[in-house]
Amino acid sequence: MNDRHLIELNVNGEEHELLVEARETLVDVLRHRVGATGTHVACEHGICGACTVLLDGEPVRSCLMFGVMAQGCEIRTVESLADEGGLNDLQQAFTACHSLQCGFCTPGMLMLAEGGIAHLEDGTREDVRELVSANLCRCTGYETIVDAVEQVARTRRGHDADVAEGAS
Repeated sequence: MNDRHLIELNVNGEEHELLVEARETLVDVLRHRVGATGTHVACEHGICGACTVLLDGEPVRSCLMFGVMAQGCEIRTVESLADEGGLNDLQQAFTACHSLQCGFCTPGMLMLAEGGIAHLEDGTREDVRELVSANLCRCTGYETIVDAVEQVARTRRGHDADVAEGAS
């Protein structure tokens, strides 16, 4: 018996109407049906975070969700970060701070940071360390990742303050 469902997903600003099996994980739907192969598959148990995407702006482990659960949601994958102008600020900071070695965890780490930076209250180094500890990296020792995320959090917070001051 084939239990298939027609779902609509908005992935990186593009609408997709897909016929998926009820048992297909979101990571498999993104990689094999949408072509968003930047989302990596690793542990398939929600432990490592390599499959992290943003679902309605919040970081989620796409290996722990069925594709049908994302019906009508806005999904952002690592492919959404760069544009015609090049890498976004977070990707640039990861490059400048040498925050990747093998690069396997990088897409999930970038999406965790992209979604999590807005929730950092003070953006202290300890807050950033707590944020990135949710994903596993076996190569970098995390310090350079913390450096990059801390730098972007500080810059974005400064920009947000400038915007708020300009609105007054």
